[in-house]
Amino acid sequence: MSSLKSSFRLTQITDTHLGARFPEFIENFHRVSQHIDDNRPDLVINSGDVAFDGPDNPADLDFARSLHDALPVDCRYIPGNHDIGDNPTMVGVQPAQRVSEANRQNFVAAFGEDHWQFDAAGWCFIGLNSLAMNTSLPCEAEQHEWLAGKLSAAQGKPVALFIHKPLYRNVPGDEEIAATSFRYVPMPARSHLIETLEGANLRLVACGHVHQRRDFTFGNVRHIWAPSASFVIKSDAKQEPIGIKETGLVEYVFQPDSFEVRHVRAAGQINLDLYSVLEPSTAA
Repeated sequence: MSSLKSSFRLTQITDTHLGARFPEFIENFHRVSQHIDDNRPDLVINSGDVAFDGPDNPADLDFARSLHDALPVDCRYIPGNHDIGDNPTMVGVQPAQRVSEANRQNFVAAFGEDHWQFDAAGWCFIGLNSLAMNTSLPCEAEQHEWLAGKLSAAQGKPVALFIHKPLYRNVPGDEEIAATSFRYVPMPARSHLIETLEGANLRLVACGHVHQRRDFTFGNVRHIWAPSASFVIKSDAKQEPIGIKETGLVEYVFQPDSFEVRHVRAAGQINLDLYSVLEPSTAA
């Protein structure tokens, strides 16, 4: 990726949850694809949950890749919990689908990599596999060492970080949810990651996972929670509202030492409720 252009247009999509057996999610993805075709950014990033159920149905990964291959611009990917399994947690019930090296390798086979770095418009862009964190798998330590090297090589450039799970809800401490892996990067891996990022010129943390649109700033860092491309969970009893429950995508324009954010929805994209698809007879 060339860093010579003075402006870099990037589109973030997330939580596409693609599988051949879910035509409703595919239709929303086609609407997003048309929007991308109409606007032609320099790059698309899918920030995880690319597939509906990669751990139990690896064919979902290949199916999702085939739809992304039809996009008119290049795309980079990072895994979500529906792609490779979820983080183990310090407390409470362990995830039914726990991250494994075999699942990670299936993702890499389909998408080429699970973390990456490139420079553009004077910025350093980094994508991390947030599901490897807290696992004690060899890939966790390898990625952390790789990250430290890339941040050092950035030499003060502004950094845009893309991960699947939000780094935290409001502030780095967030002690009441510090031990959970369900929604945020879990402790103690979160603290380790934040410490590593402290010496960098971090300006943006962009994520997905929550299926709610949110935009806030803490310190010098803007946090963008991109909305799902596929569905929302309309019931507040099933999912606590934190941001805005809507489908959509996020567009960025990066220039040396600055960036702009545009929150958009693709024409024809609908706020499909997950339970209207999985449990149509009981959906509200």
